[in-house]
Amino acid sequence: MTGFFSGIATAMVTPFDKKGVNFDELGKMIEFQIDGGTDALVILGTTGEPATMTEDEKQEVIKYSVKKAAGRIKIIIGTGSNDTAKAVAASIRAEKLGADGILAVTPYYNKCTQKGLYEYYKAICDAVKIPVIAYNVPSRTAVNILPETAEKLSYIPNMAGIKEASGNMAQVCETMRRIRGKMDLYSGEDFLNLPMLAIGGAGLISVTSNIAPKFLKKMYTLVTQNKLKEANEIQDLLLPLEDACFLEVNPIPVKAAYNMIGFNAGVPRSPLTELEDNNKAKLLKAIRDAGLETV
Repeated sequence: MTGFFSGIATAMVTPFDKKGVNFDELGKMIEFQIDGGTDALVILGTTGEPATMTEDEKQEVIKYSVKKAAGRIKIIIGTGSNDTAKAVAASIRAEKLGADGILAVTPYYNKCTQKGLYEYYKAICDAVKIPVIAYNVPSRTAVNILPETAEKLSYIPNMAGIKEASGNMAQVCETMRRIRGKMDLYSGEDFLNLPMLAIGGAGLISVTSNIAPKFLKKMYTLVTQNKLKEANEIQDLLLPLEDACFLEVNPIPVKAAYNMIGFNAGVPRSPLTELEDNNKAKLLKAIRDAGLETV
């Protein structure tokens, strides 16, 4: 299927404090994203640190996000697992709690075959009625959705797209050729946002849009208007910021960035650690050079 969403989706952080999830701050972040023109929020994706959250915490975050959004923005829930049964159960639960869609990362560590990938996504899609987006990020999972597998997935009725973060533009182009008109392509690699849009991508699922949603939305809009010169100017402005948002493993830098622009995102949960001091200075400079206000 195509057309589930187009534009900008933010891969949201989960703000923590000593008591657990900081729901007041999460609410402020959701409003900030809506005000910035974001079209969808990915809750409990990699950036949201679900691996260190309890099942109760995850359920409460889904409930809160759906209620807070109140239909103003699409809520997409990360439900992927290296256990198909767990991914299916999480997807069913997210649908029941009001999610608009599912983002399911490829099974990690197990290193399944391409056939295994297809069966994994088919099981998730068969279990729910809402749209499902596959997430290809082999640098984290050690599994790569090949273009021919993406094409096979595109024939599943509620398979809505693929978030591509392989970093391989040759592969991305071939995937786009094979799925065009059957399901959507979303950039999952902030450094490649513009070229992925240029080849027909439906939108971005971005980490950097946590702190700069208006910039990303403007770039997307300019591409849709075929104003590539102006879009490139924004991309050039954003690249140093995007680079800074990955000085350490995601979401360490972007949580620090949220704190620098006036939010209280807290720090990542162990085994992730707080951004190191030498990188804090680099991140702060990149934020200011992009024209964002800091506190």
